[in-house]
Amino acid sequence: MTDDKMICEIYKSAKKDEMYLYVEKARGLKDVPESLLGIFGTPTPLMTLLIRADKPLARVASTTVLEKIREQGFYLQMPPAKENLLKEIGVTPPETHY
Repeated sequence: MTDDKMICEIYKSAKKDEMYLYVEKARGLKDVPESLLGIFGTPTPLMTLLIRADKPLARVASTTVLEKIREQGFYLQMPPAKENLLKEIGVTPPETHY
């Protein structure tokens, strides 16, 4: 197995809760489109993290993050769907009837 890893800077969104932007620390935000930053808001630095392909992350596969950063210069982690969030905290989502 190759030692696939990258030092990443993780930013949280100023506009949307639980939305995070991962970039390669050495490149910073220069590959992130202005249109995305407009929706994301001013990026607030959260942490620097060594992401390794063989170490899991909480909500996404580390290999996905590494792949997207190499392809497009960033990885955008969207907030979890409300139903998924309810399940995470142990609440059964209400059934919707139409």
